[in-house]
Amino acid sequence: MITSNPIFGTGLHAIGGISAASCYLPNTKTRKWSWGTFWLSQALFAWVIMPLVVGWLTVPGFFTILLEAPSKPFWAAFLLGGAYGFGGMSFGKAINYIGYSLTYTMAIGISAVLGTIFPLMIFGGLDSFFAKPGGDIVLSGMILSMLGVVLCGWAGFKKEKDLNSLSIGKAGFNMTIGLLLTIVAGVLSGVFNLSLEYGQPIADIAAQNGAGNFQGNAKMIISTSGCFVVNFVWFIVAGIRQGTLKEFIPQKGLTGKEIFRNWIWSALAGTLWCLQFFFYGLGHVKMGNFQFASWVLHMSMLIFFSYIVGVLMKEWKSVKPKTYIVLIIGLITLITSFCITSYGSYIGEQLINNSH
Repeated sequence: MITSNPIFGTGLHAIGGISAASCYLPNTKTRKWSWGTFWLSQALFAWVIMPLVVGWLTVPGFFTILLEAPSKPFWAAFLLGGAYGFGGMSFGKAINYIGYSLTYTMAIGISAVLGTIFPLMIFGGLDSFFAKPGGDIVLSGMILSMLGVVLCGWAGFKKEKDLNSLSIGKAGFNMTIGLLLTIVAGVLSGVFNLSLEYGQPIADIAAQNGAGNFQGNAKMIISTSGCFVVNFVWFIVAGIRQGTLKEFIPQKGLTGKEIFRNWIWSALAGTLWCLQFFFYGLGHVKMGNFQFASWVLHMSMLIFFSYIVGVLMKEWKSVKPKTYIVLIIGLITLITSFCITSYGSYIGEQLINNSH
């Protein structure tokens, strides 16, 4: 029997947030590879190899469950995962127009809201969930979390303004196009949580088969494989058009040793991406009656730790003091929201269990 513990679940979501925030750092270590080549390589590990390995190691009868999975939740999860694949590509393009900090905060902020609300709207229970014991506290935490996201986004805007004031503008900066791409990325990122929700019947089968806390690993590969198929087709076509597919083989100026090293860094990036949802799945199970809060917790933690990584990498060293203050206030607001959401979940869980 699975015992719920929302506070422990929040901690697991934090570990997932750290994995997500650091998953693109290995790209800084790759050499003589285009972004598309790196992306395709890390995607293979993030969305196919690692989900299969994790599922095989943690879910009894994993491949049998996949083969015998009911078709409706299987294909719904797969197709919605494919939609998330387009969101990932939009995210990457948005970075080219408005930069990493703005894209990350706004897209994840949109995802945090929609990824939480979508399942409750589609599967029902939007009002009843917040009416549960502790639900008002959880709702307050979620609202505060959104305020933290807005503050971090404001810090991002101020950062861009500060950096532009130090030079003669920024080549290629286009807020209108970048904002549209970011909205697409945020909405489709929220759809990924919906994909996981549609795949829940498959996780339930895994639970009945003895998967316990690891039941979510049975459905993850279905959602991520849909994402991989979309990205694989897109980047293979792009690689052919741009002539970058040759970067996978040794050639003049690119040795086999360098390619092998790039594959290692890509594998690490993909593994870190996969681990975020490995711990998301564990944390989700531990949240008990407040599992709907998992997505906003995960997204908020992701934003928080991505900013911590950015500070450690000195990405904010050139900004004005006022901008840095806004950033710190935003991060403190996010930390407070984590505590409130976790406390509300814990109180609600205790009251519900005591009533039984």
